[in-house]
Amino acid sequence: MNLFRHFAGEVADVLGLLVAEGRLPEAVRSVRVAVEPPREAGHGDVATNAALLLAKDSGLAPRALAEMIAERLRSRPGVAAVEIAGPGFVNLRLADDFWRARLKEILLAGRAYGDSFAGGGEPVMVEFVSANPTGPMHVGHGRGAVVGDVLARLLAKAGYKVAREYWINDAGAQVEALARSLHWRYRAALGERLGAMPEGLYPGDYLIAPARALAERDGRRWLGVPESEWLEPCRAFAVAAMMELIRADLAALGVVIDTFRSERELIAQGGVDEALRVLGERGLIYTGVLEPPKGKPPEDWEPRPQTLFRSTQFGDDVDRPLRKSDGSWTYFATDAAYHLDKYRRGFGIMIDVWGADHGGYVKRVQAAVKALSGGQGALDVKLCQMVNLMDGGEPVKMSKRAGTFVGLAEVVERAGPDVFRFIMLTRKNDAPLEFDFARVLEQTKDNPVFYVQYAHARVRSVLRLAAETFGAEALAPESLARADFSRLTDSGEIALIRRMASWPRLIESAAETHEPHRVAYFLYDLAAEFHNLWNRGKDDARLRFIRPAAAEATLARLALVQAVGFVVASGLDVFGVTPVEEMR
Repeated sequence: MNLFRHFAGEVADVLGLLVAEGRLPEAVRSVRVAVEPPREAGHGDVATNAALLLAKDSGLAPRALAEMIAERLRSRPGVAAVEIAGPGFVNLRLADDFWRARLKEILLAGRAYGDSFAGGGEPVMVEFVSANPTGPMHVGHGRGAVVGDVLARLLAKAGYKVAREYWINDAGAQVEALARSLHWRYRAALGERLGAMPEGLYPGDYLIAPARALAERDGRRWLGVPESEWLEPCRAFAVAAMMELIRADLAALGVVIDTFRSERELIAQGGVDEALRVLGERGLIYTGVLEPPKGKPPEDWEPRPQTLFRSTQFGDDVDRPLRKSDGSWTYFATDAAYHLDKYRRGFGIMIDVWGADHGGYVKRVQAAVKALSGGQGALDVKLCQMVNLMDGGEPVKMSKRAGTFVGLAEVVERAGPDVFRFIMLTRKNDAPLEFDFARVLEQTKDNPVFYVQYAHARVRSVLRLAAETFGAEALAPESLARADFSRLTDSGEIALIRRMASWPRLIESAAETHEPHRVAYFLYDLAAEFHNLWNRGKDDARLRFIRPAAAEATLARLALVQAVGFVVASGLDVFGVTPVEEMR
């Protein structure tokens, strides 16, 4: 149960009764009121602004209308008290029995607790990683991979139909540079003495093995022939080899991509021509001359007629070129075509996860989505700041194999995929993040991965110990769901249930706002309340989870403990992290 959705229904029912009695006009039924947590916890558990929003239509003063609503809500099941605050907010305090009843829901749902139908099966495309296929993934790509994968998991739990996609930028100058880099390594693999690598090529050692594989497959076929003959086969071979590396990096991180979409294939299928046809039919393409770039213009800049898209009509700062001076498409033109391709595949909601260096690119692609979809498509771009990789406070040196960066595979191998995944969500995607090997592996409260996993391990430890006295059958979730929850009277116990009961709403709201990091915050706070209750039991024997002489109280507390385990595991499932049975 999303308790706020439940009480939204209660408020709507009260308003309907007041309309039926003639005390409110019919128009109030169409007004969407908010039912949410109060801004200050001391004001209660649930708050609604219904009286403030409906006062004008009702012809009543907000506080007078609030009292009418409060009068009806006071008799609703689970409501302990109703208060009116400020200009007309209605605040509800819920009874302890209401909170205790949530334990049964959690126990019977298990790790599926929080699953929602809020998304209504609406298709959503999450496109993430999409690193240029010019080498293995670095730690910055890894952050985007985790954000995209966890966001997809979160949306799926909230009831959306989610597709995960990788856009392969296998056209353009960068992959040509990759092809030339492979060819240079290929020549070396066949025994040529080449000297220093020319500028503009990729220096990483990761191309050595593919070059040897190319030499083994084709022998000396590409030696002594013009670039026009070897560039395309080398490009195709290099891209395939790099995508194999990228797929391996993603697999090591536990990231699954449903589809890989090729830029070259889209162009060959006429995707860009189709996008420009649509824009042209809508009068959104013209030939014009752009103003020079702000600041000092590049030396090679010159005013010249260009094919432009009227992106300023859709919120962009300037109109955008669609063709380069050599007649080829701009990157923007192919990206516009790609998003039309997404929309035509049935994805009206699109989420792209990009690196922070693409921040200036957001408005133009969003403008293209609006234009190409006739305003029906929506694009949300999540920008991921880079990760500062440290070890004991000292910057980690670059990888020799990668050439200019620290490879993701090296980080995941050392820290483990679960640790890496969790830490990547401990900050909002657009905030800088520091990943310190020494800190993320230490077993302290300051390490959120340890702290949350320790909560789950403690749950499992308590249940294993309890099984020795009560037997496994008595501790089955369906058995614990029949425990006498009235035995749970301590404020810490009720607070813990209240925290868990907010999980379904958090899933829905985090999915709606596309903010998976909120799951990490929730898990840390839940773990803190659980550890606090555990520690109080060390000082006060009456609060211990297992008291063999008080069987009914013990079973109620074991139900509470098992519920904590399920909710923590549910959150870790969203993160793609395996809950641990014990800490070592």
